[in-house]
Amino acid sequence: MHVDGGSVPVRHPAHHRAPSRVTGPLQLRSYWATTLRILRQLAGDHRSVAMILLVPSLVITLMYFMFYNGAHAPGTPSPFNNACLILLGLFPLFLMFVITSITMQRERASGTLERILTTPLRRGDLLAAYGTAFSIAAAAQATLACVVAFGLLGFETVGSPGWVFTIAIVNAVLGVGLGLLCSAFARTEFQAVQFIPLVMVPQLLLAGIIVPRAAMPEWLQWVSNALPASYALEALQQVGMYPELTGLAVRDIAIVLAFAAVALGLAAVTLRRRTA
Repeated sequence: MHVDGGSVPVRHPAHHRAPSRVTGPLQLRSYWATTLRILRQLAGDHRSVAMILLVPSLVITLMYFMFYNGAHAPGTPSPFNNACLILLGLFPLFLMFVITSITMQRERASGTLERILTTPLRRGDLLAAYGTAFSIAAAAQATLACVVAFGLLGFETVGSPGWVFTIAIVNAVLGVGLGLLCSAFARTEFQAVQFIPLVMVPQLLLAGIIVPRAAMPEWLQWVSNALPASYALEALQQVGMYPELTGLAVRDIAIVLAFAAVALGLAAVTLRRRTA
């Protein structure tokens, strides 16, 4: 603005003010809105719903008939019991990793993630919304699988079935965290799928499913000790062998949760916009 004798600069505070952040109730409302949007999107994808809910139960049923006439020593768990315990606990880890990484990459490719990142919603809240939505889906998966295994197929554990369910949910949260983290490094859905042999297969091989960890070479035991799936399987085995939750099982569950928290934290750090 010009006046006689000089000029007076006029500043518009609105042009220089830092973008405001969502806080308080509005932040919580945005978080739940994002969570519900992801759940609606998942519900609309019938193939993903079938994979999440039906595939674990179908695989467990197939294993039941495979081991139906399997011989085992008296007083020892049946082969089906051993296989079912592993499937109930580790299937959510594997499946939620696949679903989360592919879905997150699809969000990037469609531009949905880019649009959300232009809003004041913080990255941590955004990742928490994705984590919550996929964890709810995992809880539905674990509920149906446990009902089929315990209620229809006669699966039994020495420990409480509730702990099997809890560990399955914890493992699913870990799968969600790892899937969100790996999706940050994938440019396409095909690249997201390529993380399966890189991230998941070594964990399942070294967790002790095929060869006990104690029977592995020492250097492989060190690698196994650094992988969260090893502790997930050990916690399941403790529930399968003892009527009460052991200290070792509690430690293993805490370690898996710590891995999940670190994965979600790193996913939030690596979550960046890819367009200017």
